[in-house]
Amino acid sequence: MPKQVDHAARRAEIAEALTRLTAKRGLEGVSLRHVAAEAGMSMGLVQHYFKTKDEMLLFAVERRSQVYEERIKAQLEAGELPSTPKAIIRAIMVEILPLDERRRGDWLMGVAFFIRAISDPSFAAAFTDGVPQLFELFALLIRQGQEAGDVDKSADPMHESAILWAVADSQGTNIVMKHRTPDEALSTVDYHLDRLFGQAVS
Repeated sequence: MPKQVDHAARRAEIAEALTRLTAKRGLEGVSLRHVAAEAGMSMGLVQHYFKTKDEMLLFAVERRSQVYEERIKAQLEAGELPSTPKAIIRAIMVEILPLDERRRGDWLMGVAFFIRAISDPSFAAAFTDGVPQLFELFALLIRQGQEAGDVDKSADPMHESAILWAVADSQGTNIVMKHRTPDEALSTVDYHLDRLFGQAVS
């Protein structure tokens, strides 16, 4: 019988190879040939799945958001996280921050994509697609915190969501630039979450 090929897994392998290379070289220093070599595949096989580098990059960024979601769900289903709004928000922020080499690669991929999006409308549209969804998720969890009496009822969930994103964005940049250590950045995240949750006013 002919061997069954897992096409989704192949595409994921190629995306991961692109992410690793982008973290090392920057997007402009990466070609389809480089990605093929990094993934241990032929150039022809890579082109079977992605005709251009842009097509491959768009897939890699879209997949990054999906992987974030899958990792958080897996932690919740495995009972590794308390299923409280605060714990879920913290887990999301921990997954976003470049706290290790894997997440650093994801972060730098996002930076490369952002730079491309500034001058390319098609990339700009893809770049902004996931942000409103993240804000809505943060806002939903903050509202749940308000209902549980853990968050001040006068807090505006959407404004607080924007602040959470700003904290993650700034601390991620500080880690990559070596202005702060991962532990210091995570301490700032916890400091802010402790202020947001636990100072409820009835």
